[in-house]
Amino acid sequence: MPIRRQVAARWRALVTRTKGLERKVMTKRFVRAMETSMGITALAFSIAGSAAFAQSQADNLDGRWAATLTQGEAVIPFRLDITGSGDHVTGTLYSGEDKETTTSARIENGSVQLNFEHYLTSINATVKDGELDGQVVVTRRSPINITPGQYKETASDSISAFHAKRYVPPTEAAAANVPSIDGVWEIPHESPKGEKAWRLIVKQTGAEISASVLRVDGDTGALTGEWQGGKFVASHFDGSRPGLIQITPQADGSLSIDLKAEPRDLQLTAYRPEVARAKGLPEPANYLTHTTVRNPNEVFTYRFRDVNGNIVSNEDPKFKGKAVLAIVTGTWCPNCHDEAQYLVKLYAQYHSKGLEIVALDFEESDQEASLTRVKAFIKQYKIPYTYLIAGTPDEMWDKVPQAVNLNTWPATLFIGKDGRVKGTYSGFASSGSGIYNAKLQRDFTSTVERLLAENDAPQSAATSGATIVAKR
Repeated sequence: MPIRRQVAARWRALVTRTKGLERKVMTKRFVRAMETSMGITALAFSIAGSAAFAQSQADNLDGRWAATLTQGEAVIPFRLDITGSGDHVTGTLYSGEDKETTTSARIENGSVQLNFEHYLTSINATVKDGELDGQVVVTRRSPINITPGQYKETASDSISAFHAKRYVPPTEAAAANVPSIDGVWEIPHESPKGEKAWRLIVKQTGAEISASVLRVDGDTGALTGEWQGGKFVASHFDGSRPGLIQITPQADGSLSIDLKAEPRDLQLTAYRPEVARAKGLPEPANYLTHTTVRNPNEVFTYRFRDVNGNIVSNEDPKFKGKAVLAIVTGTWCPNCHDEAQYLVKLYAQYHSKGLEIVALDFEESDQEASLTRVKAFIKQYKIPYTYLIAGTPDEMWDKVPQAVNLNTWPATLFIGKDGRVKGTYSGFASSGSGIYNAKLQRDFTSTVERLLAENDAPQSAATSGATIVAKR
């Protein structure tokens, strides 16, 4: 073979061996690179998975929480239940056995927002070490003057520190040496509404109590708690009216009471009713006679817009010849929330028999304009009866001039088929007030049934009213 061909053949062989070696080297490098890349990817997925798991744990807030809000120096415990995730969340607050649920709520990235728009209240918190920290905010853009002729309070949002941790059931308390305070008590106290005394209603089971302070216009809601450190400590928050009560039995049989229930901060004494009578102390106000009307023979009139802007009056066909409950109310008023839920049930029971209910609603100026809380209130409680926007609270006496000593929120006027007022009821005792809630329901239903039983022909309002009072 010529020298030139030999050199060419050896060169091709060398190139072939070199390429093969390069391919082997490249293959090994590729494998090592792929292994490294897969390892990094696996690590990334592991980290991401751990983060996702941690986030899912932070967003899993299902269950019962022991919560507190702080107002000044008062730390007020309350129960909070949370269920769901993402946009499908429900928060629940309690007043004894009664519940208030969120109108909207969300949990995202370790943050929770619970909105109670029917109170303009929200709870905003973040998750840290398995606990919740944040704020309770009650929006207030305009003043509410609840007693016409008196000063107007300054409008500002109420912001309270909020904390919650997972609820842990307490160990069973020894009830052997716990004093009994179960039942009804009277609290001497003069109020701007002309009251001389309030009531304290206590339901006690062993060391645990559910208590309510009942005024002429309504109560504190159910304050729940137990015996601790020589006194009963009970509290409440259901989206509004946060309250804390400390009750200490005294050697003379009375109770020393420290009540912090917005806006009240009072030191009081409670006596059994028979002891109060023996001491010559005045009785609490009468819910049936606290408010009256200037002329029982006068037709009760009203003419206001509904939430859709339509004018509605007592002359409308739906009210003519019907038994009607006219409710002086406002969605800023917690006791009005209590009554509305009862009225929904009463309406369902008697509407088909001829009962109509009309709310005469008074809102602070910004809410009168926007109706944000009113619409959330109507939606939340599924209110089926007529709801009219009558004005602002300080216009109440001008807008309802026929009522005398009208100074409670709510107030109910019972109107007969002839359009005349046959009875009134001041305030509303919630289920937390026990026997007084039961009595209220009996009073309402018996009066409604008498109004429905009236003849269609006009009758003497004075006679009818006297009959109702006598039967009570």
